[in-house]
Amino acid sequence: MVESFYRQEGSLCAQHCLNNLLQGEYFSPVELSSIAQQLDEEERMRMAEGGVSSEEYRTFLQQPSVNMDDSGFFSIQVISNALKVWGLELILFNSPEYQRLGIDPINEKSFICNYKEHWFTVRKLGKQWFNLNSLLMGPELISDTYLALFLAQLQQEGYSIFVVKGDLPDCEADQLLQMIRVQQMQRPKLIGEETAQSRDQRLPRSDVDQAIEVNHPFDGTGMLDEDEENFQRALALSRQEIDMEDEEADLRRAIQLSMQGSRRSELLDSLPQNVPQLPHTSQTDSLSSEELRRRRQAYFEKQQQQLQQQDRTLNLHDKPTLSSSTPEADPGGDMSEEDMLQAAMNMSLESVRNHLNTEEEK
Repeated sequence: MVESFYRQEGSLCAQHCLNNLLQGEYFSPVELSSIAQQLDEEERMRMAEGGVSSEEYRTFLQQPSVNMDDSGFFSIQVISNALKVWGLELILFNSPEYQRLGIDPINEKSFICNYKEHWFTVRKLGKQWFNLNSLLMGPELISDTYLALFLAQLQQEGYSIFVVKGDLPDCEADQLLQMIRVQQMQRPKLIGEETAQSRDQRLPRSDVDQAIEVNHPFDGTGMLDEDEENFQRALALSRQEIDMEDEEADLRRAIQLSMQGSRRSELLDSLPQNVPQLPHTSQTDSLSSEELRRRRQAYFEKQQQQLQQQDRTLNLHDKPTLSSSTPEADPGGDMSEEDMLQAAMNMSLESVRNHLNTEEEK
């Protein structure tokens, strides 16, 4: 995707920053050290103008260089002087002079960002922006809509941002990306992050952790809204499926209970009917609560069977005469399980009302 991308080696982030910006191995640590030494000598000569015997000059000589150190760090002065060779200039992004120009960041070509001793480049290649941070395993795609937010976030975190002014040297990546646009499905990992994640993958992850990971995709690729929309759609479908499963389970339980009630009715009807009847005046008092409940249940089931028999008789009277070659239609064939359950409930309510009326007449 990007012709030249230089990952972090040691603390030479300034070197990687410049080479990522120019898209080539244009600067080495030796060359940058030479620029830093030249800057140190120029500062020493300016301090000597006040007198080589002055206290300030002797203090200056005892202090380490502010332009480089043994770790490979180089100052903004070194980077600025290195870019002057290519006719490029650095302007502080949040300076009043630049802010008065009111330039939209997407209309620039590149930025150099610095926090403490770390430097990295954000550059436009073709028609797309890329974060060329040498601490990443590869370039990170940044959408136009996210660029301004990305720079504002860096400033809030304490970064100094410099706008690179001038014409950058031609590179193959810029020419290729002028013709095509790339898509990035996954944010590049930080150096060392892959090793840490491989250790974490040995541990089982909960569904909550995986959901959080899906719900927080990386910023900057323009895919955040789409991922969030897909995630919310998946949650909605999941909730609908759960509701449907609950309704179906309730319906199955109701049908099962209805079938159990029908079997109890058949069993009660098959019992001998030679149970002696007690006088009406003392029958209720002499029956136990369990026996009373069983008789009421038997009465209820018997009433229900009578109603069903009446319904079948009515259906036979109302059914049109069919020819002998026409198969007999099933009166309940087109009824759904929900209709059957509703019909059973209606018959149950009707039986209860008839039973109550009978008890009142007695």
